[in-house]
Amino acid sequence: MRPRLPFLLALTIALLVPPLHAQRDDSALSEGEVEQLRESAYFPNDRVMVFIKLLDTRTKAIQDMYARPRRPGREQDTHDLYEQFTSIADELDDNLDDYGPHHRDIRKALPKLLEATDRWATIVKSPPDNETYNVSRKIALEAIRDLREAATQMIEEQRTWFAAHPPAKEDPNQRPEPGMTPR
Repeated sequence: MRPRLPFLLALTIALLVPPLHAQRDDSALSEGEVEQLRESAYFPNDRVMVFIKLLDTRTKAIQDMYARPRRPGREQDTHDLYEQFTSIADELDDNLDDYGPHHRDIRKALPKLLEATDRWATIVKSPPDNETYNVSRKIALEAIRDLREAATQMIEEQRTWFAAHPPAKEDPNQRPEPGMTPR
């Protein structure tokens, strides 16, 4: 009887503990959105613009929910949208952290990102207080603040870097090297 005890104990624990997943099943991004990010992966300026579009979509959904008459589950939906917004904003912030030290040219997108942070903060603050989503809203606002700080800092860093290291002009008559694809 004694040898079965550890087996039964392990079996009981395995049945009682919920399964662990490497990633959450409910992604913040749809398959189409993931594909948009993949397509823009090699073009940092475009990628930042895709992130802005994705975050605009989430804030628009929040705004629309509170523009219409209340429906059941609105607070939980708001919570979920805040969670999605934060996840996407954190991913954008990670991308900015990568682009900065590598001097990726995102000078065109940064002012648009800075402008968008004001718009997002206003919309994220607009729903009335509710226990269901207040914590998620606070975290989303912190993510917006982080993006704003990163964009503000990067604008100056990029201005300084590219003034000292102007990008090379492409010669339209120059042929690409074999094996290289033109952009």
